[in-house]
Amino acid sequence: MSISTPGGEQRRPTVVSTGKKPAAGRPAAGAKAGSGKPAAAPRGGGKGPRKPVAPVKVSQGRSWGPIALFVAVGVLAVGIIGFGGWAAFQGSKPWEERADGISGIVNYREKDKELVKGSNHQAGPIQYSILPPVAGPHNGAWQNCMGDVYDAPIANEHAVHSLEHGAVWITYRPDLPADQVSELAGKVRGNEKMFMSPFEGLDKPISLQAWGFQLKVDNADDSRIDDFIKTLRVNASIEGPTALCNQGITATGTTPRDDIQAPTQ
Repeated sequence: MSISTPGGEQRRPTVVSTGKKPAAGRPAAGAKAGSGKPAAAPRGGGKGPRKPVAPVKVSQGRSWGPIALFVAVGVLAVGIIGFGGWAAFQGSKPWEERADGISGIVNYREKDKELVKGSNHQAGPIQYSILPPVAGPHNGAWQNCMGDVYDAPIANEHAVHSLEHGAVWITYRPDLPADQVSELAGKVRGNEKMFMSPFEGLDKPISLQAWGFQLKVDNADDSRIDDFIKTLRVNASIEGPTALCNQGITATGTTPRDDIQAPTQ
């Protein structure tokens, strides 16, 4: 089939380029007719394709709450680990070294080596240069030290023998407030190698004795009391950990009981 043009000559129409873009909605010259796909119209009123819009970044402040919590937990963990390591290191030291580390303790094992030799049994009253006594000659019978809490003074001669067996003797002024006496008694009752009694003439409200060691404090709340007990109970014995604390004198009174037959230890 041919296309007729004015002039009667049969030929294909000549397309002359004018340099202009086709109007919106019309197929461009040379486009295949009937394709059903009209050329895409330029957006923006014919001014060419629009550049993509970059997304706007919204700046937000840091969330300091979780960061602070994380840091706090980390510091706490480091502190716990560090304290555990320090405690393990302290516990690995010889007990004598730990004892010397207690503030205010007096080590008579270093000051008077003759005093702390032990095994020197004497009958009758004995004069002690250190009060309450921490070592030296003593009666053949020891004071019962199975967590005994005595409400009256006891004989030094029996108490010193208990120290030789590794006991800790807590003494206190008779006028110490009742609540403090009760607090001290709570550290003694039910604990072998422990005993306590009032003591006249103390220069401090409370005095603790182990064989060759002494610590004087002002208050039952002093943490050094527990340090002294933990470090020196049993350890300070010069007769070994099996030295007895039962079968001893249970009577009070400052006169030694020579009429009582002491066990052979």
